[in-house]
Amino acid sequence: MDRSILDLPFYGPEHRQLADAIGAWAGDVMPVVDHHDTDAACRQLVTALGKAGFLRYCVPAEFGGALAELDSRSLCIARETLAYHDGLADFAFAMQGLGTGAITLSGSPELKREVLPRVASGEWISAFALTEPLAGSDVGAMACEARLEGDHYVLNGEKTWISNGGIADVYCVFARSGEAPGTRGISAFVVYPGMPGFEIAERLEVIAPHPLARLRFTEMKVPVANRLGAPGEGFKVAMRTLDIFRSSVAAAALGFARRALDEALSHVRARPMFGHTLADFQLTQARLGEMATDIEAAALLTARAAWRRDVQKLPTTREAAMAKMTATENAQRVIDAAVQMHGGQGVRVGVKVESLYREIRALRIYEGATEVQKLIVARELLK
Repeated sequence: MDRSILDLPFYGPEHRQLADAIGAWAGDVMPVVDHHDTDAACRQLVTALGKAGFLRYCVPAEFGGALAELDSRSLCIARETLAYHDGLADFAFAMQGLGTGAITLSGSPELKREVLPRVASGEWISAFALTEPLAGSDVGAMACEARLEGDHYVLNGEKTWISNGGIADVYCVFARSGEAPGTRGISAFVVYPGMPGFEIAERLEVIAPHPLARLRFTEMKVPVANRLGAPGEGFKVAMRTLDIFRSSVAAAALGFARRALDEALSHVRARPMFGHTLADFQLTQARLGEMATDIEAAALLTARAAWRRDVQKLPTTREAAMAKMTATENAQRVIDAAVQMHGGQGVRVGVKVESLYREIRALRIYEGATEVQKLIVARELLK
């Protein structure tokens, strides 16, 4: 991370220590994984992150975590650093927090004791199952059904684009429980892949390989004790979870962008052109200036959103949306510029900027597409 950002009052000495520790680990200790086998690579990275103690930042101290409660700034530092080195390592870390965030916020003591220590140690992999084939940004259109029958719910329906789908040991699933129309009639549940009626309907391949799947539930019985929060509170639980982790998506984008800028600087200094180096040309210099400014602007928005949540204990709906929108869109521009500076090498498989180009694209969509973030900001302004 940029030390000039870490030295701002947004961060404390404990955050600088974390940045040093995870930076050293990612640079020297993190295992080199085979990205062609994403399932095995993700499992390997989760195990390694657990052994190193970094997954403890994904759960509260009472259940094996590093801090008394989830700290957005720590999550951002970890994600930015890991994304700089390896997008799959960032993914592996982030999903341990996002997959169990709803349990941390609304789970019973029994569920927390069952799940959170195993996630913090890297023993279990977690997943967050909200999106459906016809319900992405419009969560209120959710069709997956949870029918209450005595002491259990019966789940029927599908989820798709589920990160860690197919390899997760525990899933947080959102389904329509029918207490009210729209988002007020959704509940959240903890489910396990061994439950009868749970099926991996399809594994999904994307431009930047990650474990993804479409899930199917057919008359799957889930104990009432596995519900998170009260009936019909699932949408609130999901939004509270996303509010915690949305700033960290911005941080991951920053990690990708910083790596792209470093790769670009290295390349233009060494690339001979017309008796000079590429770095000598004013067009190159102007673009580098834009790239650096895009990164720093996004870094400040990200730090503000995380600090506001951690320190001021205030809602960060608007601030996190601004950070996520700006960081991901700016990172796309920065990485695109780095690819352009590399010329033909920039689109060659195996070159770092080529993989960054694929990695950044999904961040502009997941956990709320850029267009949705704009609407969130506008809605908050209009209040």
